[in-house]
Amino acid sequence: MINTPLAEQVRIVLAGDRNSGKSSLMNNLFGKEISIVTDRPGTTTDPVTKSFELGPLGPVAFSDTAGLDDDEPDGAIGAHRRRRTEELLREAHLVLLVTPGDRPLSLSEKALLEAIRGSGRPVVAALTFADRPTDASKVEALRDLPHAAVDNLSGRGVTELRKLLIRMAEGIDPEMTPVEGLVQEGDLVLLVIPIDLAAPKGRLILPQVETIRDLLDRDCGVLMVKERELYEFYRALPRRPKLVICDSQVFSKVAADVDADQPLTSFSILFGRKKGDLAAYVRGVRALGQVPPGARILVLESCSHHRQADDIGTVKIPRLFKQLVQQDAHFSFARELPPDEELKEFFMVINCAGCMASRLKIMHRLHTMQRLGVHTLNYGFFLAWANGLLPRALEPFPYEHAVFLRGA
Repeated sequence: MINTPLAEQVRIVLAGDRNSGKSSLMNNLFGKEISIVTDRPGTTTDPVTKSFELGPLGPVAFSDTAGLDDDEPDGAIGAHRRRRTEELLREAHLVLLVTPGDRPLSLSEKALLEAIRGSGRPVVAALTFADRPTDASKVEALRDLPHAAVDNLSGRGVTELRKLLIRMAEGIDPEMTPVEGLVQEGDLVLLVIPIDLAAPKGRLILPQVETIRDLLDRDCGVLMVKERELYEFYRALPRRPKLVICDSQVFSKVAADVDADQPLTSFSILFGRKKGDLAAYVRGVRALGQVPPGARILVLESCSHHRQADDIGTVKIPRLFKQLVQQDAHFSFARELPPDEELKEFFMVINCAGCMASRLKIMHRLHTMQRLGVHTLNYGFFLAWANGLLPRALEPFPYEHAVFLRGA
């Protein structure tokens, strides 16, 4: 991995009505053509997301979106575009409202501002068409928001807007790191990484890479072995690791090869904490004893990886579920959250680790499931349970460990 994943970057979403200057502003921020610009309303149909090194923030993901007032040429298409915009806005760490400075706020702009303020997320306004007289009501309506006037034709005001975005985004910390709060400087951590048919050729997967980098940043020692060599290397260590982290699929072997009191968890559980809510997954484990015959189970992924013959989400987990939980369960598979009417028909959703999704996206999924009364798990929790390693795999997390014991 040589680039910071989009899921790990601060995400700034440009939102506004059609022909408000969003695409032109996106191009000016990047200093090159990123979005197509024409005089025709609704030129941007699908969101455009690109990364840009924004001063001290490092790489920042900017997303250009369709107009908030998009209802042409077909009502259904316009509604779909608006839904895609709304999805991106839910994942935004900071919203950049792009609004023409020469006219009052529109109804759609007012609705957007009300929704953003309700979420507590920061918003910055870019008043475009700064070459024209400014509408007094617009300035008054935005007086409590950080804003900058921008002329997209000349580029005037773009530098000031960049500085404003940096200042507003400097306090944003998108997510915790994989081993945050689990290790200290000088600790030794042992990573058990299988290299099998499911492993990508010539590289490690994202959770493994992020965990290694996090440990190095914390001045920890890192030892990486495959599961076949674990026993020999573990016994030869001059001191015991502070933590052993393994792939979910080799939980059983790793648990058998290390000391019974060795702190042990998985990459998937680390990312379940980083991206989502471990306590929600603990409650989902308890629901495994309540699955009725014929229950519908959804396996929900977050990326479009190539599925192998023995894929963990579509093959291994359904097979184990039917063996250990409910043989009459019916499985479905998706990479995006279904509409509420469809989602509420499922008894349980088993989520991937979410390494390619942002925490905001995963938390939106979890909140939606909670609202609809749908139980939820993630891969790591299910596999830890299936291999008899709960509550052991939760011991590094005292609160969730206690939640599990209270409900066990």
